[in-house]
Amino acid sequence: MKLSSRVEALAESATLAVTAKAAQLKSEGVDVVSFGAGEPDFDTPQHIKLAAIRAIEAGQTKYSKPATGIAAVKQAVCEKLARENELQYKPSQVIVTAGGKMACNLAIQALIDPGDEVIIPVPYWVSYPEMVKLAGGVPVFLEGDENDSFKFSPAALEAAITPKTRLLIFNSPSNPGGFTYHPAETQAIAEVTARHDMVVLADEIYDRLRFDGQAFQSFASSSSKAYEQTLTLIGASKTYSMTGWRAGYVAGPVPIIKAMAKLQSQSTSGACTFVQHGLIEALTGDQSEVERMRVEFEKRGAHIHQRLNALPGISCNKPTGAFYVFPNVSGTYSKLSVAGSIEFAKAVLEKAHVAVVPGIAFGSDACVRFSFACSMEQIDKGLDRLAEFLR
Repeated sequence: MKLSSRVEALAESATLAVTAKAAQLKSEGVDVVSFGAGEPDFDTPQHIKLAAIRAIEAGQTKYSKPATGIAAVKQAVCEKLARENELQYKPSQVIVTAGGKMACNLAIQALIDPGDEVIIPVPYWVSYPEMVKLAGGVPVFLEGDENDSFKFSPAALEAAITPKTRLLIFNSPSNPGGFTYHPAETQAIAEVTARHDMVVLADEIYDRLRFDGQAFQSFASSSSKAYEQTLTLIGASKTYSMTGWRAGYVAGPVPIIKAMAKLQSQSTSGACTFVQHGLIEALTGDQSEVERMRVEFEKRGAHIHQRLNALPGISCNKPTGAFYVFPNVSGTYSKLSVAGSIEFAKAVLEKAHVAVVPGIAFGSDACVRFSFACSMEQIDKGLDRLAEFLR
């Protein structure tokens, strides 16, 4: 049976593949400690679940009307962005989607023609390049500086921009890097993009998960020009532990939002209606659970950073946001007789029963990604095994 060339060229999500492999081993009776999935181990806060249940009981089970999101949820998004991100949007500038991944894909499909270049900083979330290629675009990889927590400089960005550049994907706090750009750094990058006819897709889905007082600025709030050329993408998955709910949203220029809406009307028909009622409660209700989860992630991040740096052949930057670390493990390759991050991850999984995601999936073969969206007990259990394996 012949498949399309576009799907044949598409890489499987490495994070989901690792999660699936770990689940398979667990089903076979193997005790695997998984650092694979970017999914909080906390339950969705009860008041959010109850809001969705009430919506179901009230008959909110039909198509989203309009497909871009019901009026109340778009208003809640606008209020959130004004309150927390210093961004003023109207509901007409907002689209609610079936998850942040769908939001990202719709934006890329709406903006990219075959041959258009999309600048993707390295390390990157695994789906960015594949989405760009699905749209016929050309990923242009911009290497971050490992000595500066993998951040890229304004000068490096300027050098990467060509007449074919259409889009920059800017992710802060970062998956997989766990780093966050300071406001001054964000503003310096915005000064570069302001000089060019391009759009910035600011993936800020981890905007609430920052550590040690890390300052943060939404890209679109950097200047009036940045506001005009930026799509701000957030969602409920990480902040509110709602990964399975599939609730994302984007705010930005009306023409782009309308283009994304056309695509959505011909694909998902919009986000699940009663999920949108849950999202309203998430954005407008009690936020204490968000802070409780953030504090716990902060503790876990500091702990896993300390423990990884104590292991031979491994160096790790301290996370300032999200719930990932991206240690350089290449110092172990010779001792383990492995050629790169895929072989490292395979050896660790098969021999130590610890699941990590190979860094090559994020553009860096010297590293692997650990998600610390798991309990402190699991972190120590996995790192004890890794320490024994590397001894």
